[in-house]
Amino acid sequence: MKFKRKIQPYRAAAGGWGSLEATTRFVLDSKAALKNLRNLMRMNKARGFDCPGCAWGDDNKSTFSFCENGAKAVTWEATRRVVEPEFFAQHSVSTLYQQSDYFLEYQGRLTHPMRYNSATDHYEPISWDDALALIARHLQAMDHPNQMELYTSGRASNEASWLYQLFGRVMGTNNFPDCSNMCHEASGTGLKRSIGVGKGTIRLDDFDHADAIFVLGQNPGTNHPRMLHSLRHAADHGAKIVTFNTLRERGLERFADPQKPLEIVTSMAGTISSAYYQPNLGGDMAAVRGMVKALLELQRARLAAGEKGIFEQAFIDANTHGLDDYLAAVDNTRWDDIVRQSGLSEVQIREAAAIYQSAERVIVTWAMGITQHKHSVDTVREITNLQLLFGQLGKKGAGLCPVRGHSNVQGNRTMGIDEKPGKPFLDALGAHFDFEPPREHGHNTVEALNAMLRDEVKVLIALGGNLAAAAPDSPVTEEALQHCGLTVHISTKLNRSHLVPGHEGLILPTLGRTERDRQASGNQYITVEDSFSMVHASEGVGIPLAETQRSETAIVAGIAHATLGSDKIDWLAMAGNYELIRDHIAATIPGFADFNNKCDIPGGFYLGSAAAELRFNTPSKRAEFSAAALPTSLFPQLGDVAVPFTLQTLRSHDQYNTTIYGLDDRYRGVYGQREVVFIHPDDMASLGFAEGQLVDIETLWNDGLTRRVSGFKLVPYNIPRGNLAAYYPETNPLVPLSSFGDGSGTPTSKSVPVKLALTAAVASQRIA
Repeated sequence: MKFKRKIQPYRAAAGGWGSLEATTRFVLDSKAALKNLRNLMRMNKARGFDCPGCAWGDDNKSTFSFCENGAKAVTWEATRRVVEPEFFAQHSVSTLYQQSDYFLEYQGRLTHPMRYNSATDHYEPISWDDALALIARHLQAMDHPNQMELYTSGRASNEASWLYQLFGRVMGTNNFPDCSNMCHEASGTGLKRSIGVGKGTIRLDDFDHADAIFVLGQNPGTNHPRMLHSLRHAADHGAKIVTFNTLRERGLERFADPQKPLEIVTSMAGTISSAYYQPNLGGDMAAVRGMVKALLELQRARLAAGEKGIFEQAFIDANTHGLDDYLAAVDNTRWDDIVRQSGLSEVQIREAAAIYQSAERVIVTWAMGITQHKHSVDTVREITNLQLLFGQLGKKGAGLCPVRGHSNVQGNRTMGIDEKPGKPFLDALGAHFDFEPPREHGHNTVEALNAMLRDEVKVLIALGGNLAAAAPDSPVTEEALQHCGLTVHISTKLNRSHLVPGHEGLILPTLGRTERDRQASGNQYITVEDSFSMVHASEGVGIPLAETQRSETAIVAGIAHATLGSDKIDWLAMAGNYELIRDHIAATIPGFADFNNKCDIPGGFYLGSAAAELRFNTPSKRAEFSAAALPTSLFPQLGDVAVPFTLQTLRSHDQYNTTIYGLDDRYRGVYGQREVVFIHPDDMASLGFAEGQLVDIETLWNDGLTRRVSGFKLVPYNIPRGNLAAYYPETNPLVPLSSFGDGSGTPTSKSVPVKLALTAAVASQRIA
């Protein structure tokens, strides 16, 4: 497959005609254009299906309730292309491993259960009964339950996730590594420590009432485009949008709404950001600390003059703990350190602080640019500190908004996909099913991979996802998977993880979100939870491509029944009627009372937020200020080693997580290629390099391993000096498995210490 490669700056606004053209192209390429046009009209609608892409909320007002990337997700899933047993007979696993991630998923939908034959290096068909029996034999042969790892993608439904965690805990393990461990774990951890709940405090319509919205470390134009509608609407109504993002991103500058015909056919577009700051990678905590330092000066000046201070003192006195220690930490932070670490000038930081101070209602929203650093938990807590000083919780148009990635990553955690489950949840689960759940903490993703490398894992079951491509240190991760006795991947499409099986390997084909799920009691619907704690019903409409595809819920129930039998828990009955699962959820998880009836509420139902109601489930029963100092270094493991560049890995526009829809990154001006590295022009010149030259990127680390990728094209870009950016999973080999966030365990994919060298001879590339 050939692609036209070029670097051509994109001059238009985000959205608009470019978005409409790309959506049309992907619909036509699916080979099921009429079907997918019907699908898109049912997406994010009552009695339709929830978007299988991001977790942004639905306003339920728009005629077309989808964005460009949502359309890509639907057409990518609802394709007529199929990967049948004949495909695997023609292609060995070793041959497929040489192909690109784009090539693998482009082949189409998996239709039959397949078993890896190491003697022939091919996957071969296996019946469902035999596949489930094989899994049961491996599980029953384990020495203890913690030899099993149960990985989960954020795309799995509430019903499948809840059933999955029940199976694992009845088996006796809390080993639930999941995609949250690699993205927003710092948000959950930091918020839980500060306000007692690991979720945001706002609802979608709060964006309509905010006076200022601070957007930190995220690129909604690519990662969650529907957010641009909310930001544009807020900006049109006078809200100040203040962006802190290392790269200059088109979606945060100008946006033309594809649902407004006049904006498609003319050059009309709305400005998003009224102020745009570009901190160094990992410098956001320093920037926020600097804002607080500037505001604290104003607070003291006002009080010294006998005037009312600018802090919301009544809120602080009634609801918070630890203020004095925090203000002492602010006083002990020098402006020189703030400026050096943030990469922003004191003038810029004071300017941002003035915008914040002048707004009555402020939302602060962030994503993985904040959460994938060593000090990410402290950064999330620093953001919370700022909001607490001004009482920006518990009122309309104000609050904290971590923007989750995959469509149900937040719901997974609510359902109990958590390696560190709370006592109340385990108590409720044990009482309801009359068993004693395991109490010791399980493995997160990094811990699970290390356990595999130590040969402590007999079975890995992956409920969706693509762990080999998503996890850091790719060669190490792939080796870890191959150490397992059995790897089981419940998947819609072929991906990298299937090509590094354990001693035995299974691929189990599952239905997608867009497809009809018919079980013993009739057509089923599932539910998901978005970033705003709204739970939506989702019912697929498309006819499955093959009778041999099964729903995730049915597959999990089948594994549980084959392994444990159904004497104590009737797994197959729950698979036959998802209402039974929702009744059990209602009995074991707060907020889900009368779950089945609530699913009929148009637009879904709100789970609520104790912190938004100013109830804080912390030891002090108050919101806790954090007095953490700024980090002395992003890389304390390296000591005095000079680090020429800090690299962040990121998505392209034709990508969602590890799924590569195409080889273009329209807004950044990259077409037909992915092995590129974005660099400041002055950095390129200082190295004596030229635009378009190929370079090796090598990690600087302390474990003696060489981590290098070769043949990456230099692309000059608006990015601060000393900072680089490149796409994952191509650069995941550079992220050390041993480099993860304090308190979160999240790989530090947004702060990788690297150096550059010209490529002597371009290494052989995986073919597109």
